[in-house]
Order: sequence, then C-alpha cells, then structure tokens
Amino acid sequence: MFWNLTSVALITLAGIVLYWLWPRLTAAFKRFDQDNRDRIIRQWEDRRDSGAHVRHTLEVAGEQVEAIVEIKDKDPRTGTPVTRFSFEGVWYPTRDEAEQVRAEKIGDIARGFYRDLPAALAARRRDGRLN
Repeated sequence: MFWNLTSVALITLAGIVLYWLWPRLTAAFKRFDQDNRDRIIRQWEDRRDSGAHVRHTLEVAGEQVEAIVEIKDKDPRTGTPVTRFSFEGVWYPTRDEAEQVRAEKIGDIARGFYRDLPAALAARRRDGRLN
C-alpha cells in the first residue's frame, strides 16, 4: 500500500512538473529546430559563396577572442559617471576603439590560420589523408 501511494505521488509530481515546464521545453525544441534549419540554409548558401571560407574563419577567430566589457566608472577629474570599455585588460574611452582593437586581434588570428594552412595541407597530403 505504501509503495503504491509513493509511486502514485511521484508520478503525479512528475506530471505536474512536466506540465509546468512544457512551454519552456517546446520553446527550447523550437529554437533548436530553427537553429538547425538556419544552419542548413547557410550551408547551402555557402556552397555558392566563394568567400564563405574567409567568413567562417573570421567567425571561429571571433569565438577565440574575448568580448568587450562595458564598465561604469567615475571620471577621476570630475567625479561624473562615465562608461569605459575593456578589452583584454586595457580600457578604452569608446566602444569603437575597443571594437577596432578586437577586430585587429581577430584578423591576426585569421591571418595566422591562413599562414599555417599550406603546411597543414602539405602534411595531410604526405600522410595520405587528403586526395
């Protein structure tokens, strides 16, 4: 009797939790499905785009670089609130300056990838992994 009562209570509780979480779960599945559809469409478009490899390289390099952090601070001279932007521990007065430094860093990483690419492809050809 006790086991049946416990199992019924647990099943009822699981049903209530599932009912409560159902909108969140379906929204997550819909986002996942839409992301997959967008990715498939992007892959089809990339087959016709000659610059897709460069764009993907820049996206990967952008993921490897930290984001710009917005910092609320006081001006040391006047004491008024001012917004500063930090990138890799360096403070910049405007977002544009920080974005420019971040873009240069991303470009450096991408150029390094393309600089190392011929050697990597040559090594793969020697190993017989690339035809």
